[in-house]
Amino acid sequence: MTTTEEPRHSQLAVSSDRLELVACTLAVAHGILHDRDRAETLLRARIPEDWPLPALRGYLPYYVQMLTGDPATLGWGIWLVVHAADRVVIGDIGFKGRSEGAETVDIGYSILPAYRNQGYAYEAARALVDWAFRQPGITRVIATCLPTNTPSVRVLEKLGMQRTGTTASGMLAWTLSRDSS
Repeated sequence: MTTTEEPRHSQLAVSSDRLELVACTLAVAHGILHDRDRAETLLRARIPEDWPLPALRGYLPYYVQMLTGDPATLGWGIWLVVHAADRVVIGDIGFKGRSEGAETVDIGYSILPAYRNQGYAYEAARALVDWAFRQPGITRVIATCLPTNTPSVRVLEKLGMQRTGTTASGMLAWTLSRDSS
């Protein structure tokens, strides 16, 4: 798999074999919330009716506030997963923010049901983890998932993440260090 970083129209994008990951700008986030046609124009990709999934839909207003307060957080939040050949958004991936000086980022992802079990979650996660480790100061990526989420467990294992225990809420905790990726 090849991964390249491509700046487009002041957007931050990372490409892999079948996907383009686009950091969700403030304009795109506003578009997703209020004007899907505008978001599609900015992304140059179709947004399916069943996306975003409820968790991301609920997070978007907070994300807009985060980017409004600090535009430098672009890249440390939501990235859109675009199927490169079809130019359609098939999911989202991203980090749960980054504090100044933090060496660790927490990754999460979601792929639309029609695109699951085709390796897209792993491909997107691999590309974004590689991007994170190219950023100054990032030495560790962590993740959590439900013990019953077998597909996510497989993605995290394939990334080379090590299970480190269970959180207080019963989630499996995972970690990957830059030097072990």
